Amino acid sequence: MNFYDFREENLTGTIINYYMHCKRQCWLFAHRINLEDNSELVKLGKAIHEEKQTQEIEIDNIKIDKISDEYLIEIKKSDADINACKFQILFYLQKLKRKGIDRKGRLEIIEKKTKSRKTHIYILDKETEKELNHIKELTIELLNQEKVPDFVRTNKCRNCAYYSYCNI
Repeated sequence: MNFYDFREENLTGTIINYYMHCKRQCWLFAHRINLEDNSELVKLGKAIHEEKQTQEIEIDNIKIDKISDEYLIEIKKSDADINACKFQILFYLQKLKRKGIDRKGRLEIIEKKTKSRKTHIYILDKETEKELNHIKELTIELLNQEKVPDFVRTNKCRNCAYYSYCNI
């Protein structure tokens, strides 16, 4: 029997992003162990959002950076984990689709680490929606585990708000 009772309605774009990025970070964040308030990188990301004058749009339990007639737009500080951002955007697109709002997703990156300068566009088609639904199932399964996932060191760890916590 699970100690926790996470369900699809508890998921957020951030949780999906963190699941793709790091299972441990995802579990800790979803269980309200939030170390991001102390992170300079998170503060920088918030400052960029303010500078870009994004008016976050809240729908249910999601916060969208911008929306236009054609796109749902997500703004990120860097392109450090494009795949995690992709699934966060797909999650938002699915939420909108369920409300009768069809959009494409567009990822705008302020500070690029790679040579690629293109804008990333995502479409929620049958194939990506199937993949997203599988990821949501795996995320819920992870979040309902009683124990925090083991620490797995990667090159992404040093910039993470949970770095000190995981390295204790």
